[in-house]
Amino acid sequence: MELLFCLLLVCIVCLFAAFLLLLAGIIYYECTNSEIPAGVDQPFKLRVLQMQFIGIAVVGRILENLGIWNQLGFTRYIRDQLFVNRLKGDSKLSIKDSQFNQIPVRIYHPKAPAACRRRGVIFFHGGGWMFGSLNSYDTLCRYIAKQSDSVVVSVQYRLAPEFRYPAQFEDCLNTAVYVIQNAEHLGIDASSIVICGDSAGGNLTAAVCQKLAQRNDLLPVCAQVLIYPALQAVDFNLPSYQQNRDIPILFQTRSLFYHLHYLNGEIEFLEDMLEGNHVPAEMKLKFKKWIDPDKIPEEFKVRGYNPKIITSHTDDAYEVLQQALEPTFSPLLAENDIIRKLPQTYILTCEYDVLRDDGILYKKRLEDNGVQVTWYHSTDGFHGIISFFDCRCLTFPSGKKALDNIVHFIKTTKSSSKEL
Repeated sequence: MELLFCLLLVCIVCLFAAFLLLLAGIIYYECTNSEIPAGVDQPFKLRVLQMQFIGIAVVGRILENLGIWNQLGFTRYIRDQLFVNRLKGDSKLSIKDSQFNQIPVRIYHPKAPAACRRRGVIFFHGGGWMFGSLNSYDTLCRYIAKQSDSVVVSVQYRLAPEFRYPAQFEDCLNTAVYVIQNAEHLGIDASSIVICGDSAGGNLTAAVCQKLAQRNDLLPVCAQVLIYPALQAVDFNLPSYQQNRDIPILFQTRSLFYHLHYLNGEIEFLEDMLEGNHVPAEMKLKFKKWIDPDKIPEEFKVRGYNPKIITSHTDDAYEVLQQALEPTFSPLLAENDIIRKLPQTYILTCEYDVLRDDGILYKKRLEDNGVQVTWYHSTDGFHGIISFFDCRCLTFPSGKKALDNIVHFIKTTKSSSKEL
């Protein structure tokens, strides 16, 4: 009996050791195929962060193969645990979970007395339209609410792949309309509402603000805050995509993966989208006036750029992916008569981010159409950095600096003056 027990114990130890070796090997392989440039904030920490994300993905895949837990669900759960604020309450905030038209939201209301209704901030989280939650952005939303003395409404829109475009956009739009229409009940000044989002949430923010700008039955929002937003699905070979294609935490191919899962899940067309085969020649010509590497300042090309000439397209790719060229999916493609109606805008870009040039190009479009833009460029930042403004041993000073800059903008926004 003791011999059997010992043999069983040895088997368990061997399996566990093999698991660790496999995990270490995969992490090592993945990390050696990613690039951490010396100019990024805290290069060693970013490497550790990348190893952490890879480890989560690998364990999730193993659990899925064992029939224990699907990889997506496991990854979502662990990511929530990485960022969730473990404090149940907050001495300075009243925090309430609710639903607006069946869309889950979390409302952060400062407890301190106020002479009048407060500014409102509607927040759309990032995560490639596939990840992110009220919990994973809880710490960030608490900070914005307290530091800007605003009522923050965090939105849990539906996620891909369970729900595809335009479900996420519709949830965000419907929530924004609800908040504007019910601002008084929420203790919010309806003329001082800011819509804010990071990454995929920045995409949704831009798309929602464009749609709201076309309505005359609502008070306009006073500002939009776009934090390293994804704004176009036309050209994935802009200078920032080439320079940062292997830099964590958002790789070039991973960005395409997220875009396709949000759109329709047709991953087999990833290479066509990367090569630009999904855009007909006449549309390429039209979009060139808005999405053109020549419009990117030369200072952002010094780390290298090889112009990619794309002349042809594939009919099948265009047929399957044509919705990606709609402004609600690619806000950079909106017409000028919509762009010029947009509110004052804040844009955060990071040097070591594939989405950097999306933000730079949108900044130019807004300014060319008379929209006031405040631009903050994090010269040592990477994609997702504000989520690590206060993350224990994985805190990045650049994230805190960028977030404080965003808070300052929110605090100084001017109320909209349009009368209904």
